[in-house]
Amino acid sequence: MKKPKKAGQPRLSRREREIMDVVYNLAVDEGVSAAAVRQAMLDPGSYSAVRAQLRVLVEKGHLRHFQVGPRYLFEPTVAREEARESALRHVLGTFFGGSTQEAVVALLAMDDRLSAEQREQLQSLIDIAQEEGR
Repeated sequence: MKKPKKAGQPRLSRREREIMDVVYNLAVDEGVSAAAVRQAMLDPGSYSAVRAQLRVLVEKGHLRHFQVGPRYLFEPTVAREEARESALRHVLGTFFGGSTQEAVVALLAMDDRLSAEQREQLQSLIDIAQEEGR
């Protein structure tokens, strides 16, 4: 059995990323079937094509599968939080030169709908980070 790879390695194709997004969204407490993945995709292609892509993702170590009755169910090998952190580190490095500050500035510039409560929460998190020396 292959050892699961770290999130983001090897790089995923557009279709593989779409499937991983679907699996992360649907496989909350238990696995998700190929039929459910196909149904949630925008332009899935055939059932066989989706199964083949799921098999590739298993071989790459991004998904694991198990059988429940007659169906195979799929789930991510990496927790959503770990995958999210890996993706954010990649975006920071690629688009912001590793600068959290530049990324936050860009996010704030994009979203002008922050409520007063959301701004207070952000300020509180900044204050905590500053106290912790981050």
